[in-house]
Amino acid sequence: MTRRLVASGSPYEGEIGFSRAVRVGNHVSVSGTAPIGPDGGTVGVGDVYRQTARCIEIVADALRQAGAGLEHTVRTRVMLTDMRDWREAAHAHGEAFAEIRPACTFVEVSGFIDPEWRVEIEAEAILPPGLDGA
Repeated sequence: MTRRLVASGSPYEGEIGFSRAVRVGNHVSVSGTAPIGPDGGTVGVGDVYRQTARCIEIVADALRQAGAGLEHTVRTRVMLTDMRDWREAAHAHGEAFAEIRPACTFVEVSGFIDPEWRVEIEAEAILPPGLDGA
């Protein structure tokens, strides 16, 4: 099977040695995705809803580059630095995934690389037969 790597331009990809997403066959895994803007800065400082929406935008773009879409998502993991923010993150997640309804887990973590980040999202997608060629 072909292994396709997707980059997003994050300054951390080269330093850490990871890809935004990896597609093997009909399976796409998207790495923990932070709310980084095109300028490399944090989007929505202090706004968990906006940060979550930005993470989902990046996830959607990575999936698109891998030949998939949000509609193929089967699992998401939403990591928060403060679980009291879960409703704000859930609101943004619900807007993107209301009809898709992937398996989803919310977890609290002690922190991220950048202390301005209050949320990161991981995703897994599986393409249906006929779309599984890499």
